[in-house]
Amino acid sequence: MFGFLKKKEKYEPLNLDNKQISSLGNGKLIPIASVSDPMFAEEMMGESIAFSFSGNGVTIFAPANGTLSAIFPTGHAFGITTADGVEILVHIGVNTVELKGAGFKTLGKKEGDSVKAGDPIVSVDFDKLSGKYDMSTMLIITDANDKTVTLKKEGTVTRDTVVGAIA
Repeated sequence: MFGFLKKKEKYEPLNLDNKQISSLGNGKLIPIASVSDPMFAEEMMGESIAFSFSGNGVTIFAPANGTLSAIFPTGHAFGITTADGVEILVHIGVNTVELKGAGFKTLGKKEGDSVKAGDPIVSVDFDKLSGKYDMSTMLIITDANDKTVTLKKEGTVTRDTVVGAIA
């Protein structure tokens, strides 16, 4: 009733090392091949995993320690570069750039900021947007920088689930 009195949730960064990749939030890992866009489903941009989230005001978190190398003003995508140069792209939904930011809210981080795994980056109204869009959320290794990255492919995840490793 009195939404302005609602206490803002505070999230502490996760205590992960620089070689770990965490979940983007609380949900499920789904087969990447099930994503409706072939660019993602066929991993044309790099090794990828996909998440399924639901709810209103769902927070998407930084999956790794590093630098926020890109954040789209629309909130539908952001990139992180780890200390050892691995580039990670997070893309929320398919064709959601069309929304011009509707249903997305960036949470104060800007390009060039240092981030820790578990830092909140974007809030998304998955329930509202899923009526029109495939809201699969992809984590893509766009440049492994000569490192070996392994990613977990299935299961229920929480914000602090480790879903990948950099070797």
